[in-house]
Amino acid sequence: MIAYFTASLILDDIVLPDGRTAMGQLGGGGPQTAFGMKLWANDGVGICGAVGTDFPPAAQVWLDAMAIDTAGVRCDAEHATLRAWQLLEQDGRRTQVWRTQGEAIRRHLSLQIEQIPVSYLHARGFHFGVHPEQPNLALVRALRAHGLVVGVEPFRDADHPLADAQVRALVSAGDLFSPTIGEVASLVGTGEPFQLVQRMADAGAGIVALRMGADGSLVHRAGAKETWHIPAVATTVVDPVGAGNAYCGALLVGWVETGDLRMAGMYAAVAASFLVEQVGLPAPRHELRDAAQRRLAALQHG
Repeated sequence: MIAYFTASLILDDIVLPDGRTAMGQLGGGGPQTAFGMKLWANDGVGICGAVGTDFPPAAQVWLDAMAIDTAGVRCDAEHATLRAWQLLEQDGRRTQVWRTQGEAIRRHLSLQIEQIPVSYLHARGFHFGVHPEQPNLALVRALRAHGLVVGVEPFRDADHPLADAQVRALVSAGDLFSPTIGEVASLVGTGEPFQLVQRMADAGAGIVALRMGADGSLVHRAGAKETWHIPAVATTVVDPVGAGNAYCGALLVGWVETGDLRMAGMYAAVAASFLVEQVGLPAPRHELRDAAQRRLAALQHG
């Protein structure tokens, strides 16, 4: 049974601040989100998206070893798997530069309800990233109509100011909305974290998770007027790419499984901590759940 699923696969060519590179890493947000979901979900996790015939065998091995269902992954024989540079700066900034050009980007990143396996439509939750200017809100509405809890995160900052109605539509489309400080500032202006969270709530967001990197996150539920600061898990940061996606996947599962926003935020922080400890995705290990429970306990009692 697939209880949760996500979307999007690309290959990341990572350039670290010291100039070292890690080419062809499985990325795109979907695998990282699926990792965060898998860390806490009691049932199956799936992924949707498109890849080319050049999709690396090692990437498929990781998905199989993590027991991520790939029934939603379609093969495009006309285009290679999407590929992008991920350029990291010492201060934590990341710039994505597409190496793939043209129609393949639109074709591989688009997701319509008809492209989702019927079995996934009985899942409990779905999370994906959107472009702020062109969010796929039709998909969000369709999945919520099927009874799924939907989490939404921006892929990046908005590249131009959005009208108030566009901001409201974006932040209120799903059940959870999780931007970084830079992303939310591009939508509602700069301010202190608590101010930014309140602006999103005022715009209609039901649950907000503001991701603040090393400063942790703020999770807020408008209806209950509850706000929690969730510290980041103390660990050695090697490569932050994908940590936010893992956070969002775990947050969704935590909220759906427990109904406890603070607990969901801690699930999310723990998942993100595993992503930053190496370049690319963590190696699948049976003991990860034990380690996750230890990190969760440290957060709870820290």
